This record gives sequence, C-alpha cells and structure tokens, in this order.
Amino acid sequence: MTVLLLGSGGRESALAWKISQSAQCSHLFIAPGNGGTGAFGTNVALKPTDFPAIEAFCREHGVELIVVGNEDPLVAGIRDYFASNMPEMRLVGPGADGAALEGSKDFAKKFMQRHGIPTAAYCSFTSETVDAGCEFLQTLRPPYVLKADGLAAGKGVLIIDNLDEAKASLREMLGGMFGKASATVVIEEFLSGIECSVFVLTDGTGNYRVLPVAKDYKRIGEGDTGLNTGGMGAVSPVPFADETFMNKVEERIIRPTVSGLIKDGIDYRGFIFLGLINVGGEPMVIEYNVRMGDPETEAVMPRVASDLLPLLDAVARGNLGDLKLDIDPRTAVTVMAVSGGYPGSYAKGKVITGTELAGESLLFHAGTDIDAEGRLVTSGGRVIAATSYGTDIPDAAAKSFKAIGALDFEGKYYRRDIANDLI
Repeated sequence: MTVLLLGSGGRESALAWKISQSAQCSHLFIAPGNGGTGAFGTNVALKPTDFPAIEAFCREHGVELIVVGNEDPLVAGIRDYFASNMPEMRLVGPGADGAALEGSKDFAKKFMQRHGIPTAAYCSFTSETVDAGCEFLQTLRPPYVLKADGLAAGKGVLIIDNLDEAKASLREMLGGMFGKASATVVIEEFLSGIECSVFVLTDGTGNYRVLPVAKDYKRIGEGDTGLNTGGMGAVSPVPFADETFMNKVEERIIRPTVSGLIKDGIDYRGFIFLGLINVGGEPMVIEYNVRMGDPETEAVMPRVASDLLPLLDAVARGNLGDLKLDIDPRTAVTVMAVSGGYPGSYAKGKVITGTELAGESLLFHAGTDIDAEGRLVTSGGRVIAATSYGTDIPDAAAKSFKAIGALDFEGKYYRRDIANDLI
C-alpha cells in the first residue's frame, strides 16, 4: 500500500524506518521529513496542518493510509477533515475529540476522574480565578506543579519549590507566558517517583496492543539537571516496569482508558501515550499524549519485531482482531546529539560528518536537512539520535555513546549518563 507519514522529527524517522521494512509498503512518503528520512521513502514539502494540500497530494498519488506522527494535526482535526472530505482515506490517529486528551490537560484530568484512572489531585484556573488559584497553592505541599492546559511544545510545565514564586508564575502563565496554551492553568499535587512511558495501539472497538515500555530523559544536563528539552535519550525495556507493575498498568489504566473512550462516544484509532509515574510500586498517570513519544519512539520501534504496517492499517480500519505484536527481547538505548545552546538559542546549518561510522547502531535524524550543496546539515535543536541493541543496558548504551561520539558538527553536545540511573 502507499503510505503518507506526517512529521519531521526523530519519531518520524523511526516510524519511517520501521514502516519501510514492511512487505506491504509499496511506497512511503514523509511530509515534510528531514535530512535522513529520504533513506526510507520520499520526502514531500507539505505542512502537516495544511489539510487541503495533503488531501490533494493523497488523491494525486493514490495514498491509502495516513500515519500522523505529531500532535498538532490531530488536535487541529485532521481525522475529522478527511472523514468529511475523503471518507475512504484510512488514518492512524484520533479525531479532535480524542486528541483533546493531549490538547487539553483539563479535559484529560476530567476524563481520568470520570473513569477512575489514578492520577494526581488537581484544580484548573483562569485569569478570572487567579486569586482562587493562589489560595489552592497554599493548600499543597511543595514542590508545586503548574501546567498550561493547551499545547506548548513540551514546555508548558513548571515545577516550583517556593510558594511565592509559584503564585507569581501562575499569574505570569495566565497572563500569556505560553500564549493561548496557558489561558487555563492546571495546578497538580506533586507525585514523587520514577517515570516511564507506555504506548498503546487501539482500534476504537476495545482491541489494543501494548508496545514496549520506555523511559526518557528530558533535562539537558547530566544527572537530570538544567532545563527541560524535547528529550536527550531513552531506554527500553525499563527494569522496574516488570510483570507485576505492568499488570497493574493494564488493569487500572489501559483498560479503563480504552473502555472510557468508547463510553464517552470517542472513536479513537491510533496511539495512546501514557506518561506514568511509579509511586511506591503503584502506577499513576501524569499525562496522556495522542501519538508516540520522542525520543522514546527511537528506542521502541527497534524492539517491535512484528511488521508494523499491518497493525497500523488494522487500527485505521477499526479491526485489530487477533493480529500479534511480537517484541524483540533485546535492550535498546537511544542517545540524542543536540546543537550547542539548545534548548535555548542555537545556530543552524552546521555540517554533519561521521554518520558512516555508526557501525551497527541505528541513526534516526531529527533536526537535519540537506543544503544546496548536498551536504547534511543541522536544522534544529535536537539533531540526530543513535539507537543500539544490547544484551543489557550498559552494552546497548556503550554502543550508542560510541556512535554519537563518532558524529561531528560544530557545537555538538550529548548526555553521557543516559540510562545510568537504571543500571
């Protein structure tokens, strides 16, 4: 079949790598793709939120399946658009109603409360109720968690130790710190524990498959210090997410989520990303996302042993049935190389060399492009991820560090402690 994958990051590189291996894939288009995705298919200069242009392209090129990589088109209603304008198109991803699980923290919290899914206590506030929000902060113990209700490119969460600073930040957020995304702010109780990411594919009828569990590393500095980023690395599997823990996740979180969507009349066909925290052996939901995570996808896709495309197509058709999802037992560790200055300001257009030295490691491009002279250059903060298989975490990590170390571009930086906390 002819497939169109929407997105341009490391997540889309990993999905493209996996989809392109399918015997059922006759042609893969990636829109817009990046400097590395051309190895797996054809890059197309389309904006993922330009639905009419995507529709025209699909009609011209006989696209049969759209796989939506990032959240923006989903929240903007791409599924609903095609349901109205090209109903024969199969699409992996929820409609705008289901995408609200990521598009609105308040919606997600109410969904969890309604369906008895364990999560932190919370309350939502707007500029009209900012004083009540400050009073609510006084009832909590530090640190204080403030979340922009809407999409803020992964930067809309503040964790603050000081009460007065938390109150001031609440006023700043409601005053437009994150634009429209923080017109409503969710204040949560802080949960102490270790986090992991669980990914589920579901077809809207109650069938689902659980993909490999991963743990990512958000902070720019080693030892989990410094500013949050889009992700500096990931590991899969996660040692503490053992059979006992995952049984609790399935019983208390996955099943109630899938059945809750059906009860609420939401035809959800796509990925559900469960951002979980292990609090004394008990799983609780921090957040939902409605697509795969990044950089977790770069560690998860290599561990999917099954042909992914038939599963994606079955999800889009609403008929997962008894299709199997086989998992590679090996460990995968992902290490991300980023531009100097990231997550602050950084230069672009730096020439990248050394990709041929990756050995057996997989390179998933994120912020790369091909310049006018045909050279691979940097075009984003997070540049390239190296993923390696290993018999255990130290083995896989050592291979990825070697592959990333062999890459060269001006200002290159990477964390040298990815997954150390799990050894």
